[in-house]
Amino acid sequence: MTGEELLARARAVQANAWARYSGFRVGAAVETDDGSVHVGCNVENASYPMTICAERAAVAAAIAAGHRRIVRVAIATDADAPVAPCGACRQVLAEFGPEMTVLSEAGGRTGEWTLDELLPARFSEVDLPGARAPEHE
Repeated sequence: MTGEELLARARAVQANAWARYSGFRVGAAVETDDGSVHVGCNVENASYPMTICAERAAVAAAIAAGHRRIVRVAIATDADAPVAPCGACRQVLAEFGPEMTVLSEAGGRTGEWTLDELLPARFSEVDLPGARAPEHE
């Protein structure tokens, strides 16, 4: 799948976002190591901390489908310029592919980073004494 095709999947699901409080609709599509794609959109809540970001919704869909390794994520927003995932999403994404590519589209432009660039000193299983090895490695 090309990056443009992955971004198109993110744009398509963005229309389903529940963003009645902020008006900031986000769609995300994650690609797993076998090439399958899973999508998510943001789901806001009147209690803002309960809001689910699009990226985390897409990760949850991939995990629920039995996948454990994510190689790319694409994000679509209505912002004026491409935006990177929030800090919480970066941490969740890193759990399933710390070296993944992050694509973001907004304002007619596309941004691209590696997750390592966006979260260079992530908290991981090596920081937890006695943690089991991750299933995906």
